[in-house]
Amino acid sequence: MALWEKAHDLLHEIGPGRMMATAYDTAWAARLVELDEPMGVESLEWLRAHQLPDGSWGAREIPYHHDRLICTLAAMIALVREGNARDKARWQRAQAALVGMTGRLGSDPAGETIGYEMIVPTLMAEAESLGIASDGHDAHLAQLRRWRQAKLAALPQGTISRHVTVAFSSEMAGVDGLGLLDLPNLQEGNGSVGHSPSATAYFALYARPGDGTALEYLRRSAVSGGMPNVAPIDVFEQAWTLWNLDLAGVLDAKARELSQGHVALLTENWQPGRGIGFASGYTPNDSDVTSVVYEVLHRLGKAVDIEAVQSFEEDEYYRCYHLEANPSVSANVHVLSALREAGFGPDHPSVTKVTRFLERTQPAWPFWFDKWHASPYYPTAHAIIACAGYQEGLAAQAVEWILHTQKQDGSWGFYLPTAEETAYCLQSLVIWKRWGHPVPGDAIRRGAAWLTERIDGPYPPLWIGKCLYCPELVVRSAVLSALILAEEE
Repeated sequence: MALWEKAHDLLHEIGPGRMMATAYDTAWAARLVELDEPMGVESLEWLRAHQLPDGSWGAREIPYHHDRLICTLAAMIALVREGNARDKARWQRAQAALVGMTGRLGSDPAGETIGYEMIVPTLMAEAESLGIASDGHDAHLAQLRRWRQAKLAALPQGTISRHVTVAFSSEMAGVDGLGLLDLPNLQEGNGSVGHSPSATAYFALYARPGDGTALEYLRRSAVSGGMPNVAPIDVFEQAWTLWNLDLAGVLDAKARELSQGHVALLTENWQPGRGIGFASGYTPNDSDVTSVVYEVLHRLGKAVDIEAVQSFEEDEYYRCYHLEANPSVSANVHVLSALREAGFGPDHPSVTKVTRFLERTQPAWPFWFDKWHASPYYPTAHAIIACAGYQEGLAAQAVEWILHTQKQDGSWGFYLPTAEETAYCLQSLVIWKRWGHPVPGDAIRRGAAWLTERIDGPYPPLWIGKCLYCPELVVRSAVLSALILAEEE
């Protein structure tokens, strides 16, 4: 099947969002056996089937220690609470795997998973109360508690509602911290808490035991007994897919016809002056999704306002969310791309603000890491694409780094060769070449040949949520985009 036909098929598939199940969220759903919920039994079986050889849980392919720690703690607690004697050997292996894990957290180059400092102290306290906590975490926990208190102190009215992103990690309140939750204003319209299966399972267990709308949300979200890290992700999936396909020039008349429903959803959820969130019905908006949706809709001739993007502007960068602990590189890269699409010149104060921020976050190496993705190839490739023909001085060394780090077989990968990272590198190299810069044709050909053999995945989880996850159709759109771009060279 031709690549463009595969792209058309992809436009039929995207919608509410396809995402792999994760051990962390599945572990919270496993606790639903306490409510005699059948999906709790299914989630327990999923955990038993997905324990890793070393006794931990988390992403199998990527040894990301924050992911492994939070997934292992949650899974171990779920198994101990269930009380089945046949699970004793499992959680004892998990207990052994946790020993020394905090000492390896510094080797995770992109840093903590989302909500890590809020959630881990609660999980460790529960593990300790169950008599299964490992020694050696005291200093790490003390630091996390300080970060957690600072974040809680910044909450409006001192409580967690659907209007703040901390709702996504509501389980951090624990059984004894329900006073932190603004219960009447916590759930979204779809019954979830923050579109998070783990937060919603916590809510249905302890905040409003047996809540029907929460349980129904969880039933809809289940993936073969497992739970995804977030659901739904319709806006995110559709926007990133359309962005990738547009980059490759695939949005022809047929593709635009197939995209009408996706464009309508993005347009309907756009809030003038405020932007859009990662899913329809999710209350907080963010600059990352707002910028990508702006670029997609503007290119398709839809009336969207750049003021929505600019509403996230701070003194030295563009925030992704209110109350965020640290700014996002990829969000600022996408803001730069949206400002460019809006016609802002390279010397516009808003543009130079972003470029200065990106220069500051690239102090000792010619690439970037970001808090939303475990691989530097994602933010770096998107920065090259945004800067080509616009702010090229910022990206020239990054292009050289990508060329230098290509593996002998033609692939790219920070931890191991992956189709996703190879796709990002090919996209950026082809775009850079199209702006008149020399790029060895052999690098593109070898990368495309390797990627062609792996077009259908599986794709390892590289995106950072509360644990690592993979938005499978978004990744597939990047792979198709890269191959179409390379085919035309």
